Amino acid sequence: MLASFITKIIDFFYEKIEKIVPKFSKIVSPEFFRYGFCGCANMVLDWVLYFLIYNFVLRHEMLELGFVTISSHIAAFGIVFPITLFTGFWLNRNVTFAQSSLREWHQLYRYIVIVGTNLLVMYSGLKLFVDMCGFYPTPSKMLVTGITVAISYFGQKYYSFRK
Repeated sequence: MLASFITKIIDFFYEKIEKIVPKFSKIVSPEFFRYGFCGCANMVLDWVLYFLIYNFVLRHEMLELGFVTISSHIAAFGIVFPITLFTGFWLNRNVTFAQSSLREWHQLYRYIVIVGTNLLVMYSGLKLFVDMCGFYPTPSKMLVTGITVAISYFGQKYYSFRK
């Protein structure tokens, strides 16, 4: 029910844009638009949760677990990542690629494989562009993010949630 409601909201915006930009549907499919919309919503959720946990839960202090101490910015990432991993999976499974007939556990495993691949690509890309090529970090992050978005979309479409 929630997925249907979210899909209707996204499709409403898609139709409005299509009326303003007549060839929009030839450039951007409804599925890709849903993917982008859900991805952006999950990213904003990630940023908000990270901000709240880093600033108000951890209060910029090291997280002492007894056997290890973790810096607050890494601890916040470690707390938020599983949450947004599963919200991203739910949105992709139920809104973007709802027509997939694969079992949920297969989809989840494959989704995690793609997310792990993107983490490796992000790390490697940043190391390459910033540390080896001497490029500025922010444009490097933007470039590598574009690469990971493409990997993620095609990986999710043709691997995690294939029909």
